Amino acid sequence: MTSIGRFEQMLREAALSVTRPRLAVLRAVETHPHADTDSIIGAVKVDHPQVSRQTVYDCLHRLAAAGLLRVIQPSGSVARYESRVVDNHHHLVCRACAVITDVDCAVGEAPCLTASDDNGFSIDEAEVTYWGLCPECSARSVPPAPIPNSRKDSRV
Repeated sequence: MTSIGRFEQMLREAALSVTRPRLAVLRAVETHPHADTDSIIGAVKVDHPQVSRQTVYDCLHRLAAAGLLRVIQPSGSVARYESRVVDNHHHLVCRACAVITDVDCAVGEAPCLTASDDNGFSIDEAEVTYWGLCPECSARSVPPAPIPNSRKDSRV
């Protein structure tokens, strides 16, 4: 099945209309994982220059609400989107260049979903973000930038 056929099926299963902008946004996010909104708009406009910014924003919001896209927003970053939504994975973020990479749970099958005290919550997702330097920035000895509002940078 082609990606367009798969995207059409996903939209129908989510009870969403199959539209060219939605298909273009799904394709852009799959092609550019962890892209921000402006990057996705640029990717959509390559093949569909008539699609407005607002339409892309609306598509991203609707697709995320339907569970077809995942929104991540590492501290100090704008919202980013990914199509990997069927599992509970985490992210590695480079403090220097801000590249984001997927990483599976540390051990076994989603062990992070078992909190030491769930306080009565029924946990279905956990967000874990690993921070450091990517191989390229490490090789260039790029100093890591402080991340705003992170525990490491917080002032009391």
